[in-house]
Amino acid sequence: MNSTKHFSELSPAAERIVDVAQGLIQRAGYNGFSYEDIAREVGIKKPSIHHHFPTKAELVAVVTQRYMHRFREALLRLEGRHARAPERLLAYADLFEQTYGAQRQLCLCGMLGAEADAIPAEVAHEVQQFFKANMTWLTDVIAQGQQQGSLRAGVDPAAQAQLLLCALEGAMVVGRAAGRVAHQGPAALGAALVLSLRA
Repeated sequence: MNSTKHFSELSPAAERIVDVAQGLIQRAGYNGFSYEDIAREVGIKKPSIHHHFPTKAELVAVVTQRYMHRFREALLRLEGRHARAPERLLAYADLFEQTYGAQRQLCLCGMLGAEADAIPAEVAHEVQQFFKANMTWLTDVIAQGQQQGSLRAGVDPAAQAQLLLCALEGAMVVGRAAGRVAHQGPAALGAALVLSLRA
């Protein structure tokens, strides 16, 4: 893990590779793309990718590390805009809606998490950190909402945090599978769950 590049140290060329790899992972997962796919999209030769990222595991670890950093930044912006817990939770659900968008992309870490038994340890570590950070943030927000009186007391914040996170990740998967069939997207499902938590 120590030899893995940090996303902040990437050159513009390496950043472009990471951008393309992220899109491929969100569409097809870890085992659904190759360096050949990246080379074709970026317009470079495979040896150039190996120059920046000797292994696929290192590349995907950096992709995941950057994804988590950007998600944390989004949470900080969200906290700056919303003081109350219910509004923070609704804005959190909207982050998943933005990811899903018109192209029906899945959360990067949700996609990799589905392959947990078939991905390298360094990638699995980054994925675990993402979900741990999300669970901690959600649990804290729900607990604060209970203390402030804006969310219903008497429910376990950690259990509600897990329910919300699982529902949002699941809404993306079901939405992709359902295609044009009507379903609750992440934002609508999140709103329903937050409504059930209100005091």
